[in-house]
Amino acid sequence: MDTLRQVVNFGPGPAKLPRSVLLEVQKELLDYKGLGISVLEMSHRSPDFAKIIKTTESLVRELLNIPDNYKVIFLQGGGSGQFSAIPLNLIGLKEARCADYVVTGAWSAKAAEEARKFATVNIVHPKLERYTKIPDPNTWNLNPDASYVYYCANETVHGVEFNFVPDVKGAVLVCDMSSNFLSKPVDVSKFGVIFAGAQKNIGSAGVTVVIVREDLLGFALKECPSVLDYKVQAGNNSLYNTPPCFSIYVMGLVLEWIKNNGGATAMEELSLIKSKMIYDIIDESQGFYVSVGGIRASLYNAVTTEDVQKLAAFMKTFMETYQL
Repeated sequence: MDTLRQVVNFGPGPAKLPRSVLLEVQKELLDYKGLGISVLEMSHRSPDFAKIIKTTESLVRELLNIPDNYKVIFLQGGGSGQFSAIPLNLIGLKEARCADYVVTGAWSAKAAEEARKFATVNIVHPKLERYTKIPDPNTWNLNPDASYVYYCANETVHGVEFNFVPDVKGAVLVCDMSSNFLSKPVDVSKFGVIFAGAQKNIGSAGVTVVIVREDLLGFALKECPSVLDYKVQAGNNSLYNTPPCFSIYVMGLVLEWIKNNGGATAMEELSLIKSKMIYDIIDESQGFYVSVGGIRASLYNAVTTEDVQKLAAFMKTFMETYQL
């Protein structure tokens, strides 16, 4: 009987995993499908792990309807590792070795700073004094010589999220989707590269999924480490080095859960319901919940509407108790 005490988890990442996935992991931890060993012990060269990683890739492709001319690879180093991998792989697309960055929060700012180690970085808009909005795209100064245009779809630290895909006039568009990956449908064909750390919406920490268009492979700088080289990793089916096997296994289970619960479209519908519960409390608080510092509650895919109802009830009671 499942009698364990459960904490309602609104953590920003590593974040809540679906209960059914955790129970499946528990069941298979010591003996994966009758093999007598754990996935934690399994060779990444074995036929059994080959099936795991192939299934995980197939689910990513199915859930996002990824076109055939894109590679899906699984890398280590988290989203922060991709702050370096992106310029190392793409800055060689053009001789100018420059890149356009849209900086709307802490994560895109860190990505731009990392890219400066390898390239000239053009921030396409005037410096923002506060990260509270997305600058009007009509004011962006895109450099036609830039190898790519980079942005972060959802800046979790400051709460700024794009509700559109930028029109970059045919340039290579790169997006960090770590915090809203598979929380809604995405037209992958609009992007050159999409990457996302798994630990928010699609699994546990340790693996980052990278979706890269095939014609962008093979331009890595000679300084690029092989483990970050998209062409090397794609050519080895993410097995150039020992991958984060267990995290890929967990990701596969979470992706299966997303599929069985309606896919990205259903995740988006639930996300809107959950966020409205909290924003309604904030809007009705007459300023109580918009004071300096703000609040943060992550409503990732595995967070249930029941979880959010508990938070909303707590916020309402807290406000009624302490509001002057």
